[in-house]
Amino acid sequence: MHIQNKKAIVIGGASGMALATVKLLHDSGAKVAIMDLASSNGEAIAAEMGIAFQACDILDYEGLEKSLRAIAEQLGGLNIVVTTAGGGIAMRTLTKKGPHDMASFTKVLDLSLTATFNICRIAADIMKDEQPDAMGERGVLVNTASIAAFEGQIGQVAYAAAKAGVAGMILPMARDLGSLGIRVMAIAPSLFATGATQAIPEEMVGVLTKDCAFPKRMGLPEEYAMLAKSIVENPMLNGQTIRLDAGIRFGPK
Repeated sequence: MHIQNKKAIVIGGASGMALATVKLLHDSGAKVAIMDLASSNGEAIAAEMGIAFQACDILDYEGLEKSLRAIAEQLGGLNIVVTTAGGGIAMRTLTKKGPHDMASFTKVLDLSLTATFNICRIAADIMKDEQPDAMGERGVLVNTASIAAFEGQIGQVAYAAAKAGVAGMILPMARDLGSLGIRVMAIAPSLFATGATQAIPEEMVGVLTKDCAFPKRMGLPEEYAMLAKSIVENPMLNGQTIRLDAGIRFGPK
């Protein structure tokens, strides 16, 4: 899909990998909107860039649908959605205080898996009304999994389950939407230099990235954005999860 003049929404777009994606899509000629929490810097960032902003809470499923449809209408349609929705906790299946509590487990699944599916189902419903391009393509959904989906570490049981769910739904969703000319992909990053990791001490970063093949460092938000852009542009990328991890494989801890 050619990015020029396409309508794109980036969810979580006020920071980190999503913000880098907003900037790259915007620089590539897309008409981009940011969706993020009302408490984020999204409105100020959008105003500075001259693009649209829509406040949303991804755990408010009905509210998210209204917000997504509203911002798509403002854009004049929808061709591209990139979502970095997600979050996790550190808790073992069995702790010194007893079993992993179900409320925490369910919340992580809601945040990383259920919210991602909700975004995709609504976005696809909007995209289906787009005019297909010369290759019959209407839209692209780019989701965010994690390499924890494949090598979850000690204490990551909830997060790994949620991100494995994201990776697992990509192919059947792509098959569901293929007849409409809508592609579905996921990116599975390793440790990236974002707000969520900025508190990690430098010496600990070295320990966490020592097993990278190359480069031996955390990923940069711009590198996530580069892959998201490539996914949008390459029509043969569909129904799969791409690791973005410098060749690392997580150990148990």
